[in-house]
Amino acid sequence: MRTSHATAVGAAILIVAVSLSAAINVARSQKALPQKTSPQHAAPQPPQSADKVEPAAPVPAPAPAPAPAPAPAPPPPAAATILPSHEVQTILGREVLSANGENMGRIVDVLVDRSGEVRAAIIDFGGFLGVGSRKIAVEWSALHFPPPAQADAKIRLELTRDQVKAAPEFQDGKPVVVLGALGKLEPLPFQ
Repeated sequence: MRTSHATAVGAAILIVAVSLSAAINVARSQKALPQKTSPQHAAPQPPQSADKVEPAAPVPAPAPAPAPAPAPAPPPPAAATILPSHEVQTILGREVLSANGENMGRIVDVLVDRSGEVRAAIIDFGGFLGVGSRKIAVEWSALHFPPPAQADAKIRLELTRDQVKAAPEFQDGKPVVVLGALGKLEPLPFQ
């Protein structure tokens, strides 16, 4: 009988040890207990009865990790238009000639209204090597552009040098007075 009692006590101790080990592992995974405790700081354990075996508390399963959020869809590609180089040309810095072939200056800026429509070109007029020059706003329709294939051709202006000379100077941030195609001065309305 002693042997069966010793076997039962050994089994009970083994069950208690496994249960205690599982409880410590769960507590450590939840950071409820420090990883190591020294014997002098360990909490006293109540004595276990060899005759009474208590069932181990169920060990909760760790919560599943949340599923990663789906990656955002890439934005659609921007619309693009290809402009053949033989159909377009740049105009800033291009030389402008009068109908008589007189040098009128160079285009230094373009004015657009609130809807984006081109209204006027700013010509750096007069002077010598930029000294004594004035910026004059001329109506867009007064300019005549050469075909794009003729890159070295000059832009023509339907105004004479004297008409442009009489126009007021363009000043950024102030009301714009535009020299029209017929040599008439007109305020540029911005509504």
